[in-house]
This record gives sequence, C-alpha cells and structure tokens, in this order.
Amino acid sequence: MSLLEDFIRYIQSEKRYSSHTVEAYLRDLIHLSEYLSSVYELDDFKQINTNILRSYIVSLKEQEFKNKSINRKLSSLRSFYKFLLREKQIYSDPFIGIKSLKQPQNIAKFIPINDINKITFDTESETFETCRTQLIFEILYQTGIRQNELRNLKDTDIDFGNAHIKVLGKRNKERIIPVSKVLLEYVKKYQKQRDTLFENFDNFLLLSNKGNQISKTLIYNTIRDTLQHQTTLKQKSPHILRHTCATHLLNEGADLLSIQKMLGHNSLQSTQIYTHNTIEQLKKIHKQAHPKG
Repeated sequence: MSLLEDFIRYIQSEKRYSSHTVEAYLRDLIHLSEYLSSVYELDDFKQINTNILRSYIVSLKEQEFKNKSINRKLSSLRSFYKFLLREKQIYSDPFIGIKSLKQPQNIAKFIPINDINKITFDTESETFETCRTQLIFEILYQTGIRQNELRNLKDTDIDFGNAHIKVLGKRNKERIIPVSKVLLEYVKKYQKQRDTLFENFDNFLLLSNKGNQISKTLIYNTIRDTLQHQTTLKQKSPHILRHTCATHLLNEGADLLSIQKMLGHNSLQSTQIYTHNTIEQLKKIHKQAHPKG
C-alpha cells in the first residue's frame, strides 16, 4: 500500500474526517504530486524539501490561487507530512519555516433581523412541499446546523419531550441543540404530511418528492427561493442562515462558548468571526444614538 493510501486510510479511520474532507486532502496531494513530477521529475513525496515547497507556493500564486485556497492546501500537506514523520518515513519536517499566507479578515455576512421577520409561509396551504420548505428554513435559522447535518437528520434525532435535536457533525461528533416548541410543531406538521404520502422510507426526517433522502441541491434551491425577494444579500445559501443564527444569538447576548458548542466548532477561533458583526452593530447604534456619533 502506498504512502498516500496509508494516509487516506489514517484520516478516514483514526481521524474520522468526513468524506468531503478526505476528498479535498486527496485532491491537494495529487496536485502536489503532479507538480513534483512535471517541474522536478520527482515521483516520491519523501524527496520534497522546504525550497521545493516554497516554489510550489509561488506556482500557486502565479496560477492566481487566493491566499485562503493556498492556506487550505498547505494545511492538507502539513497533515500528510506530520503523518510521514509519525510513521518514520521521513526524519525532518519540510514545513519548518513555511508560514501560512496572510489573508484578509473575513466578516461573516448575515441577514438582518428585519429581513428575517418579513419571511412568511403559506400556512393555510399545508401541502408536503410547503411544510418542508418552512421546516428547512426554520431548522437552519433556529439551530445554525450545517446543510449536510440537516440532510442526515433522522426522526429519532428529534426529542419532543426534552425539546432538543441530536446532530451528527464533522468527524462524527454528536451534539445536542435545544429547539423551540414552535419548531417542534413545524416538525409534527411536516411529518403528518410526509407520512400520508410515503409508507416505506428510510428514517431520514426530510425527504424529496419521491420519498428519498433530500439532496443538497433541493435544500439549496429551497433557501435560495425563500430568500429571493427578502434580502439584498447576494449570498442566498443555507450557510448564510448558519451565519445569521450565530450573529443574532451574539447580538442578543449569547456568549461565544455557547455558540461554539451549538455550531459544533472545534475551536473558539472559528466562532470569533461573528464578534466582528457585533462590533459593526455597536458602531451603527453609536452613530445613530450618540449626540456626537
């Protein structure tokens, strides 16, 4: 088995990375392998050194990769070479002296609460599709879970008695998220419509019109159509509701640690991007309310 295959098996079985992450790591390593072969005529990852890595970064810049994309690739490669060190396939780290590239501080975009309050659903027409659209939007906005986490929600993950849902996040880590009684009523309403249409289906909560597990595309289109005329933001994706949920919680006084646990972030640093939104909100309030604002 090759070093690359060993590494992929390691991050799948021991690190328990998601299939999406594994695919990204594999692409990054194949890209590096192609560079080594074409530029240096090397066919062995172990032959790399710091100078070659620097030339690889330069080539990525010349190909107009953004710093964020380059840093993500470097993160994959660092993990691979740490693995090689651990397995004693190499005895020095080629990444010593290689630093991540500077990138602009991102401020997470979110939908203002006034725009959220404008969104309404046709409650009189309680069709399967209408109930599903409302439930998709409300779960994403009220809980801040990821699109893939929503896809994989099962009926058994909904605890009506204790008013929470169980979510299987990245690296198969479970977390419990409290939900409102109103949201649970949306779940019951949707399940009633779903169960009249489909008799035999997998235990997934959200189904397509054919009774299969809902697709990412359907979730994306549902949110895009729901937000189409309600916000001026260009981004109208499920992920914008994750940002919106976190920002609104923070603006209403929730602490960062609680939001981190709710979102399933591994580090508090990932959650801190939402503090910039709070600062912007404070600036806006100061400008409007202070006599010399």
